[in-house]
Order: sequence, then structure tokens, then C-alpha cells
Amino acid sequence: MNDWTIPTIIIFLALLALYLLFKYIQLKGRVESRARDLYEAWQAREMDRQVSEKADNLFRAWKMDEEKKIRQDAVKKSEAVIRGKVTEHLIPYFPDFEYNPKDARFLGTPVDFIVFDGLSEGKMNNVVFVEVKSGKTGALSQREKLVRDCIDRGKVTYEIIHNRE
Repeated sequence: MNDWTIPTIIIFLALLALYLLFKYIQLKGRVESRARDLYEAWQAREMDRQVSEKADNLFRAWKMDEEKKIRQDAVKKSEAVIRGKVTEHLIPYFPDFEYNPKDARFLGTPVDFIVFDGLSEGKMNNVVFVEVKSGKTGALSQREKLVRDCIDRGKVTYEIIHNRE
């Protein structure tokens, strides 16, 4: 072989080795970059899944707690309403009810009682419309106010209706 053939082959092999090394480094960089991108995408999905799962768990716990509070509040209000209704019926038998319980007639709505004061003793002193309020405010409803205002204006009458069959 020629004197220049062996150095040419060595140079060619060296250049080929350099080219292959360059391609290897380039390919290694792309593989690492792709692997990093895949890992980061997986990590983001996993974090989203964990956050979503935690949020769902927290929401379920909050919802159960709020439902429990709402139910307790409903029971409490129901008890208050029932207590109020029972009290309304029993008011004529309380010591500070100033009329004879025999003279009181329970209506419930739009006023709680009509008291025919003195009727049980055979004498009529007056007719009293009584609204029982329990609780903190004791505010009248709109309908109760209408009845009160009508009575205050003296717009009360007595009628006899004859049923002819």
C-alpha cells in the first residue's frame, strides 16, 4: 500500500469517529430532552390528579359537615316551631294569662285566640283578639298587621247567617 493510504484511512477513521461521537452526543441530548419532557408532563398530570383528588376529598368532607350543620339547624328550628305551637295552645292555662281559659277560643291564624271576656260567667266585658309571640323579635307578620289595623279602625261587625234548607 502507499504511504499516504494508511494515514488517509486513519484520518478517515478519526473523522468518522468524530462524526459518530458528534451524532451520539446530539442523539443523547435529544433523548435526554425528550425523557425530561415526558417526565415533566407525567409529573404535571400526577400533580393535577393528586390536587384534584385532594380537592374532591376536602369538598366531600366540607359538604358532609355543612349538611350535618344544616340538618341540626333544621331540627333546632323545627323544635322551636313545635314548642311555639304547643305554647300557643297552652297559653290560656299559664298563670299570667289574664282571662278565664274557658273564654278563650283557639284559631291559630290569622290570630291565635279570640277571648270572649266574661262569657263563662254570663256577662260579656269585651272581645279580645290575642296573638301569642314567642322568641326574640315578636314581630307581627303582614297578615297579622292587617288584622290588627282593621280591629284598631273599628272595622269589626257581627252577622247572623240563616241557613234555610
